[in-house]
Amino acid sequence: MNIENLHRLFLECSSVSTDTRKIEKDCMFFALKGANFDANEFANEALKKGAKYVVIDNSAYNTDNRTILVDDVLTALQKLSTFHRDYLGLPILALTGSNGKTTTKELINVVLSKKFETKATKGNLNNHIGVPLTLLSFNNETEFGIVEMGANHQKEIEFLCAIAKPDFGYITNFGKAHLEGFGGVEGVIKGKSEMYSYLQSNDKTVFVNFDDIIQVEKTSSIKRFTFSQKTSEANVFIQSVSANPFVEIKFSDIQINSHLIGLYNANNINAAIAIGRYFGVDDYEIKEAIESYIPENNRSQIIKKGNNEIILDAYNANPSSMAVAIDNFLNLQNDNKVLIIGDMFELGETSLDEHAKIVSMLKDFSDVRCYFVGKDFFSNKEDLNHFHFYATFENLSKELIHESFSNAIVLIKGSRGMALERVLEFIK
Repeated sequence: MNIENLHRLFLECSSVSTDTRKIEKDCMFFALKGANFDANEFANEALKKGAKYVVIDNSAYNTDNRTILVDDVLTALQKLSTFHRDYLGLPILALTGSNGKTTTKELINVVLSKKFETKATKGNLNNHIGVPLTLLSFNNETEFGIVEMGANHQKEIEFLCAIAKPDFGYITNFGKAHLEGFGGVEGVIKGKSEMYSYLQSNDKTVFVNFDDIIQVEKTSSIKRFTFSQKTSEANVFIQSVSANPFVEIKFSDIQINSHLIGLYNANNINAAIAIGRYFGVDDYEIKEAIESYIPENNRSQIIKKGNNEIILDAYNANPSSMAVAIDNFLNLQNDNKVLIIGDMFELGETSLDEHAKIVSMLKDFSDVRCYFVGKDFFSNKEDLNHFHFYATFENLSKELIHESFSNAIVLIKGSRGMALERVLEFIK
């Protein structure tokens, strides 16, 4: 079946699904293959659960007039999403970067929703499957789309841009993330900058942090709209920034008191301010939107347990985000600090060295109880009174049962695979 005909059937459907556990009535189910499964096998189950159509690529399961046989389901999903994007013709802003993508996406969404009917990537559906699913969630009522793009190797952002065809783009930063796949920091810069290449070749607009020298250089020949904390030469000048622990920002003599902790979140807010300004959102509505945003899903959440205050930032971690989170934590005004951090993944041959750097930056802070968990932190074990190392979470949990936290401020941070939110049950 060609994509145009597939799109006609898609328009009859309520939604798209790739998981038989989440079938909605009258949805279109795409039978994707994974490393350990072939969803073609669940085609009939999807129909029984209420799917209107099922897209398959194995003719053995083409047993119903509601099944649609294609050469490759994933390719069909991707091509359909691009066709639908063209069909709607709405403006789309794409964003990527090493740190802060999801938070920035959420902030941009709340700001632009003050003026437009927006839809944005849900959670972190930002890969070769997630981006198409995001595009297919847009409909005739959507006035503006916001698409988050993640990548862990070269050419991935280029591929996602070809699918989503963004009109605007923003890169949060270039940091030490997915070093293994990108081949080092220079590889990260090259890979993320594929978004700039796409936007430049299509005469589109980028939003740029004017205080980031690398990004300024990368966008010198592209249409751009800038923001800065340092110079009023930028399109949007941020007058002041502070955090203890929540970020406060002043622009155009308007004070914003956010629910985001740490100066490392300032540029995420600044980007949302600038993008709101570019699209004509009223300054006071920008303020209202940002002040209404409360982080969740283990991202810089502030949680109270008893008389303890917990900063739960356990959604993900890399050397760049870990360093700034710790630096911010060390500068907080509290005499009883507890740091619980877990291994950072996908760092390749640099992993032990990067973990060693994090351990080293904490050596002189003897007043901070530091709990390190994971095999790479454990390999950098140091014999200091305020240091505690555990090879596994299970080993850490056995220790935490006997620990007492009182009037403490606790930072919990680690890569998603560490699932450090489990620490919460041990803090009373």
